[in-house]
Amino acid sequence: MGDYLSIVRKGAFTSGDLVAYIPEQSILPDSLISEMGLDGMLAGKAKNRVKPIRLRGVLSQGLCYPALADWEEGQVVTESLGITKYSPPIPAHLEGEVFPAGLDRCIRYDIENIKRYPGIIKDGEDVVMTEKIHGTWLMVGVMPPSLYHEYGDVVLSSKGMSAQGLALIPDTEANDTNLYVRVARHFDIPGKIRSMYSEALHNDIPVYVIGEAYGVQDLKYGASPAQDDTLGFGAFDIFYGKIGSPSSMYLNDADLDRDLKEMALERCPVLYRGPFTSEILAMHTNGKESVSGESLHVREGLVVRPITERRNTEIGRVQLKSVSEKYLMRKDGTEFN
Repeated sequence: MGDYLSIVRKGAFTSGDLVAYIPEQSILPDSLISEMGLDGMLAGKAKNRVKPIRLRGVLSQGLCYPALADWEEGQVVTESLGITKYSPPIPAHLEGEVFPAGLDRCIRYDIENIKRYPGIIKDGEDVVMTEKIHGTWLMVGVMPPSLYHEYGDVVLSSKGMSAQGLALIPDTEANDTNLYVRVARHFDIPGKIRSMYSEALHNDIPVYVIGEAYGVQDLKYGASPAQDDTLGFGAFDIFYGKIGSPSSMYLNDADLDRDLKEMALERCPVLYRGPFTSEILAMHTNGKESVSGESLHVREGLVVRPITERRNTEIGRVQLKSVSEKYLMRKDGTEFN
């Protein structure tokens, strides 16, 4: 469970008991809900989704289920309990015509919660903390000639599609209303990549800009998907190289900052640079958003990573998110990928 806190009924467990931790955004089968005495108490229309709640002023993130006799510590038991992960419905303006670009052109991307992996980032390590924007993940890649596909050199995808090796057809009338395509066009992200990294592309090296298109969820930062000139985009990564190649890399903080400024692409707001401490993490996790410059609503949280990129044997690339309690507890929130 790491640093996650789950509030349980007094006397239900004793110290040292083995339990299954059921995290937020889990969908429980009716039989398990009844067995745990949670009928009508969970979230969602079907009352079957685990969400964070506050009990006597304390945030509880998930449920604990007593381990069966044959379970072992570290065992994954979601399938045996019939638990699945919540997948929100996709709005029409995020759908579009796709093609199989392949996993050699599409980045798989996820950020684990620092509560699950405390200790990966050590006290005193030089880090950068950037605001986590509540939007939808967008990858825009430009391919060198060896990786051209039937629709050209651009690979444009969402997180869910990219994990499947799928990309949106960039230049088709059917995708003219698609948010991802509109953002890429409005900010001319492919053109800026071609100009900035012409030498890399000439040397058979693909380049990707990854960021968050915003204004599409319940936290809008003053942006809106209604018109192109009201769209928002905040970049948080540039990936340089062929996927799976030992020489491929995410840019370090300073290089990322420099290149995004040269391309005139907005970066997700940098909240802090300096030595890491849990106190500084907590201070910057909470508060008002700074994307709009007007503190319009609650901050989602932040992403923390070393100033100089490094990897860890347990999680791979070292970057972790820390999520605001007020964000977790907000009402009528949306969670599109």
